[in-house]
Amino acid sequence: MTSGLRVVSTWEQTPVGEPESRTPGSLGLRAPPPPPSTEWDISAAASYRSHDNSRLDVPLVLSDTLHRFAAIMLDLTQAYTGCPSSSLQFLHLPRETLLLYPFADSVVVLKARTLAFVRALAFWEVYPSTRHLAQSVQCLAVENGMKLYDNVVHIYLTTTGRKTQAIAHPRPVTDLVWRNSPSSSRDDPVLYTITTDATLRIFLPVLDAPQYLQLHSALDTFSSLPFSVASRETNSSIFRLDREVMNAALKSVLAQPQSAEEDGRRRRIREITDEGWDVFLRVLGDGSLVVQAIANIDRRPPTLLKQFTLLQTAPGALPGPPAHLYIVPNPGRASLTLVTSPPLKSYELAILPFFDAGADGLRMIASGAEHADADAREDSRAEVVRFMRTPNGEGVGALRSDGSGEAWNFDWARTGRLVRTGRWPASAGAERVDHFVVVDAGRQFVTYSSSSSLLTLHTSPPATLQVPSISSLFALSPPTHSSPRRTLIGVTASYTIIIISATISGSTPSLSLLSESSLPLPAPPKVILPVDPMAWVGQFGTGTRGVAQAHDVLLSVSEDGELAFWVPEGGLGDHAGPATNGQTNGAEQANGHKVAWKCTGIVRTGRKGLSMARCSSAKKSVLVVPTPDGAELTIWDSKESEFALGLEYRSVLSDAITDLDWAATPDGQSLLAVGFAHRVELLCQQRATYFDQTPGWGICWKVDVGAMVPHPISDSIWLARGTLLVGAGHQLFMYGQRRDAPAEAGAPKRQEESLFEHVARLNGPLDDYHPQMVLQCLLWEKIELVKGIIINLARNVESGRDVHDWENLPADKFLQRDDEARATNASHRPKYSLLFDIPERNDDDEDDPFSPATIKKLIDHLEEQPLPHLTPSENASLLVLIQTALEIEEQRRALDSNGLRYLISMRSFYILNRRASEPTTPASPSTGPAAPPQLQRRERLRYRDMIWAFHSDSQEVLLAAAMAACGGKMCWPDARALGVFTWMRSADTLRSHMEVVARNEYMAGDLRDPTACSLFYFALGKVKLVHGLWRQAAWHKEYQVMLKFLNNNFKEPRWRTAALKNAFALLSKRRFEYAAAFFLLGGSLKDAVNVCIRNMSDWQLAVALARVVEGGDDGPVLGDILNNTVIPLAFKNGNRYLASWAFWLLHRRDLAVRILVTPLQDMASTVDAPIVEIGDPHYDDPSLALLFSQLKSKTLQTAQGTSEISGRTEFNFVLQIARVFCRMGCHVLALDLVRSWSFQRPSTVVRDGRAARRPPSPVSTRFALEPALRHKSSILIDIDVTTAPPTRRASPSRSPSRGGSPPRVAKEELKLKDEGDLVARKAGIGSLMKSAKQDVKVPEFDMGAFF
Repeated sequence: MTSGLRVVSTWEQTPVGEPESRTPGSLGLRAPPPPPSTEWDISAAASYRSHDNSRLDVPLVLSDTLHRFAAIMLDLTQAYTGCPSSSLQFLHLPRETLLLYPFADSVVVLKARTLAFVRALAFWEVYPSTRHLAQSVQCLAVENGMKLYDNVVHIYLTTTGRKTQAIAHPRPVTDLVWRNSPSSSRDDPVLYTITTDATLRIFLPVLDAPQYLQLHSALDTFSSLPFSVASRETNSSIFRLDREVMNAALKSVLAQPQSAEEDGRRRRIREITDEGWDVFLRVLGDGSLVVQAIANIDRRPPTLLKQFTLLQTAPGALPGPPAHLYIVPNPGRASLTLVTSPPLKSYELAILPFFDAGADGLRMIASGAEHADADAREDSRAEVVRFMRTPNGEGVGALRSDGSGEAWNFDWARTGRLVRTGRWPASAGAERVDHFVVVDAGRQFVTYSSSSSLLTLHTSPPATLQVPSISSLFALSPPTHSSPRRTLIGVTASYTIIIISATISGSTPSLSLLSESSLPLPAPPKVILPVDPMAWVGQFGTGTRGVAQAHDVLLSVSEDGELAFWVPEGGLGDHAGPATNGQTNGAEQANGHKVAWKCTGIVRTGRKGLSMARCSSAKKSVLVVPTPDGAELTIWDSKESEFALGLEYRSVLSDAITDLDWAATPDGQSLLAVGFAHRVELLCQQRATYFDQTPGWGICWKVDVGAMVPHPISDSIWLARGTLLVGAGHQLFMYGQRRDAPAEAGAPKRQEESLFEHVARLNGPLDDYHPQMVLQCLLWEKIELVKGIIINLARNVESGRDVHDWENLPADKFLQRDDEARATNASHRPKYSLLFDIPERNDDDEDDPFSPATIKKLIDHLEEQPLPHLTPSENASLLVLIQTALEIEEQRRALDSNGLRYLISMRSFYILNRRASEPTTPASPSTGPAAPPQLQRRERLRYRDMIWAFHSDSQEVLLAAAMAACGGKMCWPDARALGVFTWMRSADTLRSHMEVVARNEYMAGDLRDPTACSLFYFALGKVKLVHGLWRQAAWHKEYQVMLKFLNNNFKEPRWRTAALKNAFALLSKRRFEYAAAFFLLGGSLKDAVNVCIRNMSDWQLAVALARVVEGGDDGPVLGDILNNTVIPLAFKNGNRYLASWAFWLLHRRDLAVRILVTPLQDMASTVDAPIVEIGDPHYDDPSLALLFSQLKSKTLQTAQGTSEISGRTEFNFVLQIARVFCRMGCHVLALDLVRSWSFQRPSTVVRDGRAARRPPSPVSTRFALEPALRHKSSILIDIDVTTAPPTRRASPSRSPSRGGSPPRVAKEELKLKDEGDLVARKAGIGSLMKSAKQDVKVPEFDMGAFF
């Protein structure tokens, strides 16, 4: 016997149960003749096999190693594939048994024991031409089993095909089985037939004619029950328990060790095995089971057959007599599995208790999809078109292609499954359903037919309402779950909004039209969509100050891609008048109640040609726009400002997007499901990082049904508790967190993590020991806090507790400032401000918990056992920061705050690069399909890190640290990576360090090549030194030429010209560095830096040469590099740090401050530089606020630049940085930022006219400052107050003032007033000391503005 599986399809739509014409050796096929049937060979290899023996391989694996989903967040919890209406078939594998049955156009394959879905096989996978035919697979057979609905059984010879016998039965035959037992002593076939009266008949071969069968015994109700009981039993079923499956299970039980008490219980089992009985199971109408046996089937003569009853159970063992019952082996278990259909259920039969008539002998394991209808044959075979759920996701409805549909209740609290609560039939014409909504957790539903414009509430009795033709229909969240009314919103084809009230409870269910109005838009929108209400219950929520705040209801998208959010003014409760039923005149009601709509926000996306859009509860909007390269998917936030355009994510996808749906997590985050043909990708917002440019959103999980079903996904929708419902073909698949899932035998126990927990881990608040939190605390001068975090981490590690039980530091620790330490060190504070001022302590204190020994022990532990919930990159970063914190503690007295920030970045840079170069990095388990990115080497520090050293007063210490990091041999690649020649300010130090670099370049190689250092020595003017180096390079091929050439006097024009000619020759040979050296030798610094910029793409080298050759920062070549190269590059990349550094060197320190806050578009019109391209603004860096707070009042120029930044702009800037902190998971630092930020503005005091005519004096200027600035002893006087030009073109022109009269302001400048910023807008750089003192008011903080 083979294990092939044959599926035969019937193409005529005939009810199951009609007479069939039968074909020998296979299932009967109804006329007309079908296309060639197809055989699926599911054995060792997966393929399709047709009758012509051609084999079609397909990507299917159904073996003892079945595909197991490795999902931790989302498992396939339930598959709704339709209940079987015919018999089941089984495929036995070495360690698994599969259950198969036909439904619609597919064959469903389940695990027999747990009824877990494996996959579906479609007939049209092999014959694509049958894809759109409306027929179904009617019959399914394994080998030679037949399903008959006739009174006669016809017997054929398989060798000749000749019919040998026709056996008549008094009742229609419902099932027949050939008894083929390898362990049997007889080779003659034995036939069992079962008829509709639950009688089993046994046919044995005639002795002299083995091809003929003769009836030898029958098992009916009277043979198993007393006559008085059997005469009353009208409903029962009998089933054969497979002898081989039974014997294998019984022998495994007998082989187990036994106690004396179990010997009696095993006696009956041993007798069944030894005697070779055939066992049958009869299910009575009350659910009780009767086990019967027949002995001596394998003995001669057949008249020795003996039948008897083994046991009878109490009523209720099964729900009732099923149509089909099968026995399935459980490898490795002392039990069997019973499978019944319909309803499809599986039971575990514990052998010893069952045959001992114990109550625990039979228990249910799993059941198929539950239905409210008793007849499982009513399951729709039409494909799913669209889902619609209740606002809270506890109910869902499905619309199918034939217009029919169902409503389901999601019973997440009790069973976690869908329970069908109702359906509407398929209909054509005027009654076909086009739109529907489900309410009341799926227990009620409303349908709409476009042809009749009739809205129907399916209650008893039903309620109807005539409404205008609508293109979409959805329900709003009710104020409470017990509310008797539901509010429905309909959008018409002319974009009119109709509001309908549905009374779903009470004696008279009804529908009434409340309002018909339009949105106050200047032009018709492209589409009007609902704002997903899943995150709240009721239309009103609580605002940040306890005031009721209406949630947005609608989102409109214009043709130009402008998003507008709308709420009804006054809410919807005021319009809910008395309900009316029947054919209501909607126009009259609408005229009486007009709902006005209020716009709550606008986002300008610039996206045209929109094809799909959705909006989440958190007002995250996703748009899909077709492009030549694919579908562009963008996600937008509703908070748009000059610092945030709203765009959070953009991706161009080659695969067509078929569906979008939002879900909300308990902590208010949004989760997006993007549907494709055979998969659904789940996107969540990703935590921003300080060092990596990660996308704002990322794929956190994938649901792929392509390996399970051939049908494409028609729709997917989120239900409550993070459950995803996917529709493919006629089948529904529900993915969610599996509850109390039994572990497979021998399978390792896995740690469960729900989807919401995974999303919170990717984008929620961080633990205080997370490397990103530690890094930000170090940058924001919280050294003592970092020490406390590391000490607390060491204690948690030593405690041995589970990581989930670790204790974080109290939140108030992040908000504390060490005022006592500041006062202690105020008397001996150096000229620069220390990063964190603390009283002197004894370094030799052995009780110090932050000791090198403690830190080393902690690092060693984390090296061996990385924290399990951190990625390898995060674990490596944590080790780096712990080590860096220890080094900072040892050097903090010698460094100021900016120096420490640079040191942190430099240490992290080198240690991370070293770890990235190692063959292995610390590993930690990762959940989800997306593996964390591996460590990547970085070429240089970021310009953000370099600018800290530029503004540091401890540059000598930093230079020494940089040299030490390079092993004392800093070459040019090291200097460029650390930005040394960009942040050093001393001209003497620049020259001396370039000589160090030149020497190291010469000494770097074993050959001592003079060409490697010529560029740097020529910049220093040390031609003779290079000439001396060439004297020692006799091995070089250019030895003689260079000795002769460098022996000339390059102060003479002829030899400079010769050097320039050689430079151009070297350019043609692409020896760019040597060409730049000869340009310097020829005295052309301009050409040398051009080679560096254009040919070597190294503007840092050009800056270094210009600063050294020109002897400072005031040379024209350096200015040209900054204006024409660095500033355009900074605008192109959106790098505000680089632009601020360039403006500072150009002595435009006012612009160096403004560039940190002002939008780049506004700055581009102010600066005198060739700005060709402006990149992304990059306001997602909290260090911008740190640098701005440090520079805004550092000098008079920076104070002037700050005064031209409006208070509203600064306010929005701080809110943006606070949001960035929250996106980084540092919520407590966001709180500390808004709590401690100072909005003091550098305003001015009035002086008389005579003072204005006096020469500028540092003393007089200083005392002219506002008292708020007088305490800043380090403020620099870097402008001429009376002569300096204005800092921006928009500033008002200054007119001569007489007698102290205030300057006149142009009329157009009066339009620029913004709250308290009038003084700041009037203050040109020449009037900083002349304006009247005025307090600047900024808006009050609203904590809900950025959370």
